[in-house]
Amino acid sequence: MTRKIAILGATGSVGKSTLDLAERNRDRFEVTAVTAATNVEALADIVRRTGARLAVVADESRYADLAEILVGTGCRAAAGEAAIAEAATGDVELVIAAIVGCAGLRPVMAAVEAGKTVALANKEALVTAGALMTDAAAASGAVLLPIDSEHNAIFQCLAGSRREDVSKIILTASGGPFRTASAETIAAATPAQAVAHPNWSMGAKISVDSATLMNKGLELIEAHYLFGLPSKRLEVVIHPQSVIHSMVEFVDGSVLAQLGSPDMRIPIAYALAWPERMPTPARGLDLASVSRLDFEAPDLERFPALRLAREAMEAAGASPIVLNAANEIAVAGFLAGAIRFPDIASIVQEALNDANYDAPGSIGDVLEIDHVTRDRARSTMKANCS
Repeated sequence: MTRKIAILGATGSVGKSTLDLAERNRDRFEVTAVTAATNVEALADIVRRTGARLAVVADESRYADLAEILVGTGCRAAAGEAAIAEAATGDVELVIAAIVGCAGLRPVMAAVEAGKTVALANKEALVTAGALMTDAAAASGAVLLPIDSEHNAIFQCLAGSRREDVSKIILTASGGPFRTASAETIAAATPAQAVAHPNWSMGAKISVDSATLMNKGLELIEAHYLFGLPSKRLEVVIHPQSVIHSMVEFVDGSVLAQLGSPDMRIPIAYALAWPERMPTPARGLDLASVSRLDFEAPDLERFPALRLAREAMEAAGASPIVLNAANEIAVAGFLAGAIRFPDIASIVQEALNDANYDAPGSIGDVLEIDHVTRDRARSTMKANCS
């Protein structure tokens, strides 16, 4: 039998990799619903290739364009937030949650409340609404499968083990382009240097997050909610080769690691086929050519964003929302040339210092805190630039 899947964010990098795997295994997967932010042309092409029956564009002004392009395909066109939620809760077994940013919160929550199996590539779902999401999953019976390479690695290492036998989780980080750079070099970093990741091909925002180590900080928060471990049992280690994607240490001293080439199709395939496995076109791992595996502790002086993320995780409540929102505004400001690289962490620190919110009780609360924090972070950035 084929597994029916919905791909939220089908035109992005995770969506494209998912489609590559699904189209190679048409006997195993049926793509029934796909969504995109604005790119109706790419969405229509996906419909023609997969035979999807529902296509949703988030931008409601593009609905007429999408509907016109889909005439004769047998696929229904729709637009807007409610339609994306419909795609996530309809006749599907597995939802690939790959919408970038807080725009993905409501459809992910809708899928979780509907008891779906949700493969999460959307960091914000757990970073900003971790307690809400996990409580909803416990109530509905939904399954959360991580697609991020680090969390997927942990998920694989935990297979067949009891959580009470876990001593700690070890997230690996490449260290980014400034791993060996001096504080002076980092202070003068340009956007072009910050996005030049040594191992992965990623978008500008996530590349900057990797350069500041904020990306690893956000992953700490995700790991806390996904695997239910406290801060003291979550560790980050720098591993520049990016061959070991993460590790789990058990109470008997054993450490299990998941290794693989840096290809997102590997963790996506694990989520698609879970609890089974499936072949992928990813390059196999040649350990002889890798030759060595290096590890070092992160430098929290040069990379304070990782410290800020851990503090936000420990503070809980609204703090992770503030951390994420302020960071997004600061990174955008850096990429636009409005602030320096070290100012990213400074703006996040100021936002956390100024935050005084109650813990969110709904996705609406999360989005309101996010909105207010972004406005305040923009004001802080303007003040720093004046």
